[in-house]
Amino acid sequence: MDINSEKALLIKEIEQLDDISLLRVLKSMLHYGLKNEGRISVEQYNKEIEEADAEIERGEFLTHEEAMKDIRSWRE
Repeated sequence: MDINSEKALLIKEIEQLDDISLLRVLKSMLHYGLKNEGRISVEQYNKEIEEADAEIERGEFLTHEEAMKDIRSWRE
């Protein structure tokens, strides 16, 4: 499978997610990978998950419907 096929498959799978915590972890991993193009340490990974959990507890998250609206706007 080529890179574009992999990307298309990943987008389809992300669109089906209903778990905001998983989406935030994926987002963190993508941001880190795009910024550093390297491996993330276990410590950094755990720190980012703790930060995401704190954001969720503060109500700083998107509903599934809001996330889907944002995703659809990426295609425009």
